[in-house]
Amino acid sequence: MTVLDTERAPGASLNFLSLELTARCQFTCPSQCYAEAGPTRGHGSMTAQDWHRLIDEAVALGTTTVQFIGGEPTLYPQFAELVEHALRVGLDVRVHSNLFKVRAEHWPLFVEPRVTVKTTYHSDTAAEHDAITGRAGSHAATRASIEEAVRRGVKVQVAVVDHGNGQQAQQARAEMEALGVTASVDKVRAIGRAAGGLLPSVSALCGNCARGKAAILPDGRIAPCEMGRFLATGNVRETSLASVLASPQWARTRASIPHRTSADPCPPDCAPSGDSCGPSKGESCGPMDN
Repeated sequence: MTVLDTERAPGASLNFLSLELTARCQFTCPSQCYAEAGPTRGHGSMTAQDWHRLIDEAVALGTTTVQFIGGEPTLYPQFAELVEHALRVGLDVRVHSNLFKVRAEHWPLFVEPRVTVKTTYHSDTAAEHDAITGRAGSHAATRASIEEAVRRGVKVQVAVVDHGNGQQAQQARAEMEALGVTASVDKVRAIGRAAGGLLPSVSALCGNCARGKAAILPDGRIAPCEMGRFLATGNVRETSLASVLASPQWARTRASIPHRTSADPCPPDCAPSGDSCGPSKGESCGPMDN
């Protein structure tokens, strides 16, 4: 779909944009996945042309970093060309991949200086990791890809999502750091499958959603971040990104998300003033005060 209204609307600004290219994934993550992705899910209604246009609109809004996420973003047929386009227009790129199977043609993209690859690693034991992903062999495959990424000089970051109940999360983190990989631990958020059938709550969000950042879902809906998908407002297949970000509806969405204050406790490695929902080891927790 062609959107004609692409001029920057008053008040619209964006530093970080997350593009959820697909809901398809090799894993099911039965107790974790906020996107409820899986092998039988589709790529959504956004076309490659739509994603190209959206990247250009983001640049016009001052975006400096774009993140490709899913599902598993590398399963999207035009994944490589979209990453190349983002780099060509001057954006820094993050790819959030499970690293289960890395295609040979994707390694040259991952070693680009302005590309960072992020992944999740759940345990230093294969059985526990595979139970969380719902895919036998996922531990061995992801770990091998992480080692290969390090060998190739890819900038790779690992998040360990801790479900509790004795999960070997800290051991997984130590294992990754021993490989020379930046690793962090975060608690599972009660969103998607992790919500156990309950309605999602803004209390599960980091507090920085919609503040210079947004996420586009596979059907074109605009969310304050990938975790805040239940607060989606507007659709970029129907209007421009700038128009949505400058709309009263987006302002109400932003106002509905409580921001942390200096009195709020921060979870391990939390950096609410960062540009991603994921935890960032080594950064101090910078609560949002307004």
